[in-house]
Amino acid sequence: MMRQPAASWKTAILLLLLSLFVAFVAARDFRVMNAPDVFAPAEGFARKMLSEYFPPLKGTTADTPVFIREGKEPGGTVLILGGTHPVESAGILAATLFLENASVPRGRLIVIPNANAMALTHNSPQEGHPQRIHFALKDGSTRVFRYGSRATNFTDEWPFPEIYVHPASGQKLSGKERSNLNRCYPGVPDGSMTERLAFAIVELIRKEKVDLAFDLHEASPEYPVVNAIVAHERSMELAAIVTMELEGLGIPIRLEPSPKNLRGLSHREWGDSTDVLPILMETGNPSQGRLRGRTDERLVLTGEDKAYVKAAALGRLFIPYEGNQLIAYRVARHVTAIRVFVENLEMVRPGKGVTLEGIPQYEEILKQGVEAFLKPVPKKREV
Repeated sequence: MMRQPAASWKTAILLLLLSLFVAFVAARDFRVMNAPDVFAPAEGFARKMLSEYFPPLKGTTADTPVFIREGKEPGGTVLILGGTHPVESAGILAATLFLENASVPRGRLIVIPNANAMALTHNSPQEGHPQRIHFALKDGSTRVFRYGSRATNFTDEWPFPEIYVHPASGQKLSGKERSNLNRCYPGVPDGSMTERLAFAIVELIRKEKVDLAFDLHEASPEYPVVNAIVAHERSMELAAIVTMELEGLGIPIRLEPSPKNLRGLSHREWGDSTDVLPILMETGNPSQGRLRGRTDERLVLTGEDKAYVKAAALGRLFIPYEGNQLIAYRVARHVTAIRVFVENLEMVRPGKGVTLEGIPQYEEILKQGVEAFLKPVPKKREV
């Protein structure tokens, strides 16, 4: 029996050590995804946890911060939900701008920046997404937001069934949709983790008697329902008023009715299960599309993609596209639409108006960027 040369053993040991080093670095990098995003709420916001509305969430990765600010004058209650799908960054950032800038003289404002915290702890396999995006502030500090995944982390939602049967309707979907928060409403108190999360959010809407609720999303430019408002029939009157006002401001936006036979989505189930006026909004984001090239932080922030330039020239897109879709533009659309909705709430719910001040205007966000309205965060502690 021939003895293997010593050089081969040295090579094997070297490769083993190298593999262990790579595994260590990768594990450390992915472990950072479990560290929660840090926010700097404006003065007057109280911090709660979603588990206060549904105690079984306490101590789980589904629990997430809920920020509430109550005005001196009585009025209605508005809920802003970002992060249903954490890869749709404009939703998280728009919610954050309200959290960090809004004062509320009348009524109440509730903000949940990271609705599906479980989806923020990992990336989508094979999508090549960045783990986080960065914004440089004027004081020299940097705000960091995790990019996450569209779906709940597999460690929280496993195994998937081959077919997901929506509990409230019996509608059949792909098994992986059970990990999609926006297919699980109105939720199940003893269901999967994503179903429990959905149940907790609906419980919050019920217990806080929310009048108007927003679920903020982004969609690919080739998707028909993009740069759009999707409204439950109870919300349609208000949504029509807002759509016309936005058009007058030079912000074209589609108005889509919530399909009654498409179940599990916020714009349908919130309205059917509670007295709230539900609104889902979509902005156009090339990093969500199938035509995109390299998916990195630059694409998320700028929306610049050569393939989409060609697709626009061929008339294949459902948004105007001239080479980019800046994050500032996408956030500005969300923020401005919410502001207009809130300004008109009193028209459809007398006595339930809400007044918000300190919110940046559309042109201000476009000119100064999102980073101009993000606050420096306290060091070494979560707010």
